[in-house]
Amino acid sequence: MTICQELFSFLTDSINACILSDIAEERIKRPGSNSMYYILSLLAGILISVMVAVNGGLTVQYGVYSATVIIHIVGLILITVIVLLKREKVFSKRCAWFLYLGGAIGVSTTVFNNFAFGRISVSAILALGLFGQSVTGLVVDQYGLFSMPKYPFAKRKLIGLTLILAGILSMVDNFETAAVIVSFATGITIVVSRTLNAKLADETSVRVSTLYNYIVGLIICIPVFFFLGSNEIVPAEFALSQDWYIYLGGVLGVCVVLLSNITVIRISAFYLTLLMFIGQVFTGVLIDAVISQEFSLRILIGGVLVAIGLCVNLLLDRRKIEA
Repeated sequence: MTICQELFSFLTDSINACILSDIAEERIKRPGSNSMYYILSLLAGILISVMVAVNGGLTVQYGVYSATVIIHIVGLILITVIVLLKREKVFSKRCAWFLYLGGAIGVSTTVFNNFAFGRISVSAILALGLFGQSVTGLVVDQYGLFSMPKYPFAKRKLIGLTLILAGILSMVDNFETAAVIVSFATGITIVVSRTLNAKLADETSVRVSTLYNYIVGLIICIPVFFFLGSNEIVPAEFALSQDWYIYLGGVLGVCVVLLSNITVIRISAFYLTLLMFIGQVFTGVLIDAVISQEFSLRILIGGVLVAIGLCVNLLLDRRKIEA
């Protein structure tokens, strides 16, 4: 667990300047290279893998729904402090009501993952979620849904897309109809949630959007806890774990939402999905190898194929721009 703590410390230190300063937000306002946003997308994927490992420890300690509430409380406290330090005007602008639903939809992602867990393998959940995100991302890019920029699909990308699909399929090892459908739906909710959060950030600010994400998410997950998780924990018996780092999932969640809010409106939804996925896959393989002494060659190969397919498409896009 010492390794996990050190990895967490390294990652949070590396993005501290991005979150607590206005550098990234100022870059959003200026046109230029997308390389920074590609890097931030990869970083978000890395943080998601670490967050999953940390949240897993919290779930073992308290249960899925109790852990979800704790994660949202910790995240809300952190982003509230950041907003207060930055003296953000949270209520200065009223936006369309549906832009505030990102946090609510994010809670459904947790519920869907919980339903699928144990019915199909984790790698299958991961791959099907990527498939759902990829399809949704392509639709958003093609038609400019949610007032997002249009990135029409070009036939030249079929080679890269074929490699990406091959990578996804290589990670799916078993099926159960309901769990497969729910895992695919998870990919849809992830894209919709981060898109709504990003549009709200565009109307307000990156930090204010993240604050609303956690406020709405907490409002939703509390009744979900009482309805589905009331048997998990009795308040009178609540006790803090000695493994303090299991409570930091909310901190990492804030980092992921902030980074997503920064990158979503700057690069293709499809590329954002794949870059985050690559960060998740390779970090997940590393975490499993170091902490659990487990290594999945199949998942690694799938990740490599997705990475190659993404690089092919990015290279083709760059050649078109240069031409």
